Amino acid sequence: MVSMYDAIGIEVRPTASGDCRVTVAGELDVCSAPAVRTALRDAVSRHDRVEVDCAGLRFCDCAGLSALQSAAHAARTAGTELRLYAVPQALARLLRHFRIEGVSVAGQPPPGARPDVPPSRRTRDPTATPATALLR
Repeated sequence: MVSMYDAIGIEVRPTASGDCRVTVAGELDVCSAPAVRTALRDAVSRHDRVEVDCAGLRFCDCAGLSALQSAAHAARTAGTELRLYAVPQALARLLRHFRIEGVSVAGQPPPGARPDVPPSRRTRDPTATPATALLR
């Protein structure tokens, strides 16, 4: 099953291994945070591992960070691994600063992470750098 929240660029898709891949594109802010929070909490409640592709994420404010923290808490409670990929540098700094537990941050998404994402959503933040710190 594929779910798409078109207005805010969230795509939820199962992987071949039965895990879940969530692609977030655009701005994760006070307007979009509730939908992101809902999508991520739903994904972590149904899967043992959730991969979040942040390559298309251009902005994240405190409400967006709160949505990620909420998903991390839900993941810890459910025993789910929550892993963020291609995290923009500014967001990686915030995650390190606030020490969000239960989220691991990695570099590039696994192969095939965005096969069905339209080209307009594949644009990558030029300031993004691979974050390799494990935040636990």
